[in-house]
Amino acid sequence: MARSLARPQPSNTIEDYTKRNTYHHEASRSYFTMLQRGGKYFQRRHQLGPDGKQTNVMEKEVHYVMGSGAHVRTYLHRTARNTLVQLPLAWYSEKGGYWAMNPGYDRPDHQGFRRKVTYDCMFCHNGYPEGAPATGDRGAEPVFAGLPEGIDCQRCHGPGGRHVEVAQVPGAKPADIRAAIVNPARLDSERQMEVCMQCHLETTSFRLPNAIQRFERGPFSYKPGEPLGDFALAFDEAPGKGHDDKFEIVNSAYRLRRSACFLRSEGRLRCTTCHNPHDVPRGAAAGLHYNGVCRQCHAGPLSANHPRGEDCVACHMPRRRTDDVVHAVMTDHYIQRRKPARDLLAPIPERHETDATAYHGEVVLYYPPKAPRPEDELYLALAQVAQRSNLEAGIPRLAAAIERYRPQKAEYYFELADAWRKAGHWEKALPLYEEAVRRRPDFVEALRRLALGLKAMGQRTQAAATLKRAVETAPNDADSWHELGLVYLERGQSPDASAALTKAVALDPDMPEARNSLGQALLAGADRGGAESAFREAIRIQPDYPEAHANLANLLSAGGDLAQARYHFEAALSARPNHAGLRYNYGVALARARQFDEAQRQVEAALRADSRLVEAHDLLGNLLARKGQAQGALQHYRDALRIRPDYDRSHLNLGAALAALGDFKGAAEHLQRASVSADPAIRDDAVQMLQQLPQSR
Repeated sequence: MARSLARPQPSNTIEDYTKRNTYHHEASRSYFTMLQRGGKYFQRRHQLGPDGKQTNVMEKEVHYVMGSGAHVRTYLHRTARNTLVQLPLAWYSEKGGYWAMNPGYDRPDHQGFRRKVTYDCMFCHNGYPEGAPATGDRGAEPVFAGLPEGIDCQRCHGPGGRHVEVAQVPGAKPADIRAAIVNPARLDSERQMEVCMQCHLETTSFRLPNAIQRFERGPFSYKPGEPLGDFALAFDEAPGKGHDDKFEIVNSAYRLRRSACFLRSEGRLRCTTCHNPHDVPRGAAAGLHYNGVCRQCHAGPLSANHPRGEDCVACHMPRRRTDDVVHAVMTDHYIQRRKPARDLLAPIPERHETDATAYHGEVVLYYPPKAPRPEDELYLALAQVAQRSNLEAGIPRLAAAIERYRPQKAEYYFELADAWRKAGHWEKALPLYEEAVRRRPDFVEALRRLALGLKAMGQRTQAAATLKRAVETAPNDADSWHELGLVYLERGQSPDASAALTKAVALDPDMPEARNSLGQALLAGADRGGAESAFREAIRIQPDYPEAHANLANLLSAGGDLAQARYHFEAALSARPNHAGLRYNYGVALARARQFDEAQRQVEAALRADSRLVEAHDLLGNLLARKGQAQGALQHYRDALRIRPDYDRSHLNLGAALAALGDFKGAAEHLQRASVSADPAIRDDAVQMLQQLPQSR
C-alpha cells in the first residue's frame, strides 16, 4: 500500500523506457511510446497519416505512477488545473512485464489522454489529498492540490494527529496514547472487516452502480471504526442473473464473503486472518504462511479421495485472470471445494459494455445486508436508475421515495430528473432540475442539465440565460462555457459563440468537443483558416473523433482538396459507417470532383442508412440522370418530394428531367413551384427554364 502511488524516478522504475518501449494498438491505429528525457518521464502517441508520416502526435509528462508493480502500473498526468488524467498505456507484470492498454482502452474509440481521475479512484489508490472537499459535490471536477505518495497509516488507523499530540505530552499514559487512535485489532469482527472492505469490496467495475456514497458525506470522510454503511451503500446484480461468479480485480473481500469458510466462521475468519498489512510474505515464505493459515482450521487428516499435496491455496484459491483487467492474474479469494476445470489463465478479450449488453434488472443492496435507515429506500431506488440498470421500474420507485421522505438534498431531485432524461422525457425532467437548482443554487451540473433540457424543448433564450448563470457560478467550468457556446452557435450568434468556446478551450485545452465546436463557430464567421486549425487540433487530441473528421472533410472538399478530404471522410466513416448524412456529404464531395461512380455508391449507402434523406434522393436522381437513366432519376426526385413536398431543388430537377423527356406540362408544374423558391439560385434557374418551354413562347 505504501507503494500505491509515487513520482517516477530511477529508484522505483521497473519498466524499460529504452527498449521495447513502443506499443502498437491496432484497434485505434495508434503507436504509444514510453520515454525518459532530461530526468522526466513521458508517454507519447502518434499515428501514421496517408503519406506515411507521423500525425496526431500527443505527448504528456508522467507525473505519477499508480500501482506498486505487483500486477499493473498506470501513469497519471497532472494538468494546469491540478486535475489528474490517466494515460492510455499501462505496464503489466505478467510474463515478465509488458506494455498493453489500460482497462477500457482496448477499443477503437477509447478516451485517449482525457480519462479523468476521480475522487472515487483516488480514495482507494492513494493517501488522502490535501484540501479534499469536506462534503460531496455531484459533478464537481476533482482537483488534487497536493498528493501524498502512497496509502499511509491513517487509512486503517484513522486520523493520527491526536495520537501524536497525546504521545508528546510528558508522562502520558500508554492507555491514553492508545485510545487516541484506532487499532483495528480492538474492533469487533464486522468493523475490522470494513476497514479492508472500504477498498476491497467492489462488487463490480462494470455498469450497475456498485456503490453510492451518501450525499452528505465527503469523498474522503470515512473513518475506520465507524459503520461502513454510514459512509456508502454497496449494490449488486440480483442473484441468479448470470453474474454470480464474476471475478474482478478489486473484489477480494466480495469473493471471500461467498466462501463457506467465511460464512461458517461466525466472524472469526477475516482478511487479517491471512494478511498482516504490516508484513507481506514473499516467495516460498508466502506459501508456507498462507497454507499454514488453512491448517489452523483444517488440521485433521485428509480424506482418502483428497489429492496429496502441500499447497492448499493453489487448488482452493487458484490464481485467475480477472474479468475486468484482462492482463492481470490474481488470487481468487472465493475458497472453493474444487478448482474450476477450465483454464483460468487463458487470455480473454476485453469486455466492452453497451446499452444492449449491460446488466438490466433489479439492483439489490449488498452491504450492509440490511439498510441502516428507513429513508435509505431513497438510495435503493436511486441505484435502480443511476446507470440505467432498472430504469423503468426505478423511476416510479424513486419518485415515490422522494414523495414519502421529502429529502432536503438537491441531489435526489437531480437524480430523478436525470432518470427521466435517460428515459427520453425532458418535459418531466425539467421541473425536477429546477427543483434541484432551487434547493442548491450553486449546483452547476444541475444548471447545465437544465439548460440542455431547455434547449431540447426549443427554449434557447432560457437555455442561454441558465448557462450564463452556470458560468457566473463556476467561471472555470469549461463544460458550461462549451454548452453556452453551442447555444449561441445554434442561435446564429457566431461572435458570441466563438468567444464562449475560446474560453472553454483556454480552460481545458484538451477538450476536443470544444475545439470542434470552435471550428464550427469560426467557419460560421467565415474564418476558414481558423476553423481548419480548430478541427485539426480536435483530431490531434482525439484521433477517432468522427464529427471533427467530418467537419474537416467538408471544409477541405469545399476548398477543392479531395485527397485530404477523402482521408477524413474515411476516418469518420470507420467510426460511423451507417451515418446517412456523412455518406451523403462524401457523395457530394466526390460528385464535385467528378468521381460520379464513387459518388453514387456513397449516396446509395446513405439511402440504405436513411431512406428518408431527401437531399440524397435528389443527388442520386442527378447522378442517374447524368448516366442517362431517366426513369431512375424521376423516381428519386419524386421520392424526395413525397417525403418533403416543398423541397424546391427537387421540383427544379424534376421539372428539368420532365422537360428533357418532352413532358412540358408536367415540367411546367414543378418549375412553377421552383420559380417562387426563397433560394435565388433555384428561383432564377426555374424562371429561365420556364421561359424555354415550348408552351411559354
